[in-house]
Amino acid sequence: MTSYISHPLLKENAIESRLYQQVLAGDVLKKGNTMVVAPTALGKTIVAVLVAADRLQKVKNSKILILAPSKPLAIQHEASFKEFITLPCASITGAIKPEERVKRWEESRIISATPQTVESDLLNGRYDLSSVSLMVFDECHHGVGSYSYVYLASRYVQESKFNLILALTASPGSDKLKIKEVCENLYIQNIVVKTEEDADVKPYFNPVELDWVRVKMSSEIEKIKGYVDKSLKIRLKALKNMGIIRTVSVGKVDILKARGKVQGEIARSTNPDKDLFQAISILSAVINIQHAQELIETQGVQTFNKYVARLRKKKTKAAKSLMWDDNFSRAIKLAREAEKHGWEHPKLGEITKIIKKELGESDGQLKLTTNRFDDKNDKNASKIMVFTQYRDTLEMIHQKLEKEGIKSVKFFGQASKDGEKGLTQKQQKAIIKSFKMGEYDVLISTSVAEEGIDIPAVDLVILYEPVPSEVRMIQRRGRTGRKRTGRVKVLMTNGTRDEAYYWTSVNKESRMKNQLIDPDVLEELNASAIERMENQRNVKVIEKPKKENNFPIVYADSREGNSKVIRHLTEMEIDVKVNSMAVADYQVSDEVAIERKTAKDFVDSIIDKRLFKQARELSEEFKRPLLILEGDDLYAGMVNPNAIRGSLASIAIDFGISIIPTRNAQDTAAMIKRIAVREQNGERTPIQIRTDKKPVSMLEQQLFIVESLPNIGPVNAKNLLAHFGSVGKIINASESDLQEVEGIGKKTAENIRKVIDSKYLYFEKEIKEKRLL
Repeated sequence: MTSYISHPLLKENAIESRLYQQVLAGDVLKKGNTMVVAPTALGKTIVAVLVAADRLQKVKNSKILILAPSKPLAIQHEASFKEFITLPCASITGAIKPEERVKRWEESRIISATPQTVESDLLNGRYDLSSVSLMVFDECHHGVGSYSYVYLASRYVQESKFNLILALTASPGSDKLKIKEVCENLYIQNIVVKTEEDADVKPYFNPVELDWVRVKMSSEIEKIKGYVDKSLKIRLKALKNMGIIRTVSVGKVDILKARGKVQGEIARSTNPDKDLFQAISILSAVINIQHAQELIETQGVQTFNKYVARLRKKKTKAAKSLMWDDNFSRAIKLAREAEKHGWEHPKLGEITKIIKKELGESDGQLKLTTNRFDDKNDKNASKIMVFTQYRDTLEMIHQKLEKEGIKSVKFFGQASKDGEKGLTQKQQKAIIKSFKMGEYDVLISTSVAEEGIDIPAVDLVILYEPVPSEVRMIQRRGRTGRKRTGRVKVLMTNGTRDEAYYWTSVNKESRMKNQLIDPDVLEELNASAIERMENQRNVKVIEKPKKENNFPIVYADSREGNSKVIRHLTEMEIDVKVNSMAVADYQVSDEVAIERKTAKDFVDSIIDKRLFKQARELSEEFKRPLLILEGDDLYAGMVNPNAIRGSLASIAIDFGISIIPTRNAQDTAAMIKRIAVREQNGERTPIQIRTDKKPVSMLEQQLFIVESLPNIGPVNAKNLLAHFGSVGKIINASESDLQEVEGIGKKTAENIRKVIDSKYLYFEKEIKEKRLL
């Protein structure tokens, strides 16, 4: 007989009693900030629910905040907590208006949210984290670099007196330094690793059978690969003769390191040798060939041909050299012929055979999908999921399966590629629903379905190729075995990098598990987390003030929201106000605005010609414009140092913009604060923010004024000016006169007159304040 967990805040008979989940929850409550590493089907969400219920009961009137890296996953968590807990739950994502987000925060005890949205709300002072008694970081391996998880953990430790952090992941990675970084960023004191092999887990865990399916490369593909190999070998020999590499037996990582080394030499030299630029071009060509090699070995000729088509469009010296190369040209010719005759990679035939066998055949024909899924709840109906690295391969597999009479559907991300639009979240949800209902036999997906998407349990997962990442392999395996024994088949081409990727992922997974259970590592983490939390609590966080104070004001453009600069400013007794700004990234007075550029962005803006356009707008809009140049790797790219120096000279001399160097984001924030203090001199005078650029001509100025009236856009503004002849006559027009203009209705006319005729309330406020003084 099934027993259920009983708790005042849990719904009756909602959560099955599993000892290992209760022990995990107890560990979190007893030992403090904890990372739980467990396979996808183990029920990490249930652990979070149990911890949340305890915190909500013991810390009166507190809130629980669950953070997830994507909107679908955030909404999914909201649904899960609603299913189990009796208290009000809500989700907060960027798709919801700020005022509604504030309402949901105030009215709910459990909030599931995307981290970027919460960060934006905190920086705008819409709410704070002081009432949060538990913060859950799902897919916590994202907590590195400048990702929002890092900032939110820091703010939480500072603001909440009863903070507790629960981090969840199927895999934090095999890199010891990355694991340490995640743990430090999220103040982790304890790590718990659970696997399907643990005695307390086995009764509840469906095993996953892993089968490696080896295929032999066809003679046609071997010929194509042979010419690609020759093209690569010639360039590697050239690099060796130039002293760039020591041996021709190199991989991607070696070539990337070599390119970085050459770029560094160019950056350090005042007059770089031409051979260095030639080396950069050859290295870029090598990177392109290595990618082409991988595609022909592991994907197929269609994917290879589409990549070549994209290369042809590139205007770089490296890309052009490949098109002129005899060996590479022969490879291209053979690949075209192969596609024309249907000579595809053996994997394509193998995957078709596996799927046909899984779905079942009758008299040599596939059973009709409609017959197999007449009963939508048929537990024997097979669901198959195929993963592939590349969208081109996804399309190739889809076409093949459709040709074979197998109902398949493509699933990929929101980004558009080569004229094909990405899938919106609404479309993604519709596809998943159709797959779940049995309208399709096979879901073919790129890496987008590895995490953050609520995919129904599948019986068979097929990986078109191994991936060298243990995190991604674990996540892909986790899509099967949720309701019954799962199966994974991985296609591997003999004697290719498929084999190397396989062993890489296996070794990384083994290394990850060993590092996570190292007692010395755990002891070090605990001591480090306690010390960092104590230090962090001494940092004063400045909220958007509800009352007037004497803190300097800094206006920041909303596009700077993901930078660390705003985060650092909030810790420096600065009143940061985030606005949409037409010009500049920061503004500290009517006359002084600051454009911030990292060294990389500065160089990129030279290449795409943004730099001088931005400089002109900055100098036209503000009397004393500034450019902050952040970072010390300005000359590390492929652009000639003299071109960079010339751009700096032009910014300073031609546009009159002062350039201030800073080391990093924290240094930039400190500099902006110092400029704001100097400009404002302790006075909180109103600052006119440039939400629109200043109009230049008389006509632009007239349109600018009229468009500022309520509900008036460019078209209506022109209609009004054409009808009345001047701005003055529009201002003096009555409601009935305004309604004579095409596009101006009664409501709009009323709103225009209301704005024009209403008293200036701020003036009355000023008079009252002066009387009090």
